[in-house]
Amino acid sequence: MQDPELLQEGLGLMALGMGVVFVFLAILVFSLTLMSGVIRRFQPTPSPVESNSNAKPGSSVKSQDDETLAVISAAVHRYRSKRRR
Repeated sequence: MQDPELLQEGLGLMALGMGVVFVFLAILVFSLTLMSGVIRRFQPTPSPVESNSNAKPGSSVKSQDDETLAVISAAVHRYRSKRRR
């Protein structure tokens, strides 16, 4: 084979490969969109969660935030103390 023929064959093979990948990805996007629509249509709607009127939601959230802040502060302090060495 001569160089122009080899180049033309290579370009044709490249176009064929890219076309196959493009068609596969298009089919994949279409099928995922279709499945998402089917699932959204047949999935039951979630029922609202009833809150417990006896519990104080403000105090538990406040203590959880304080605990999270303490853990983050300790982690930052430990990281900084190890990085100085």
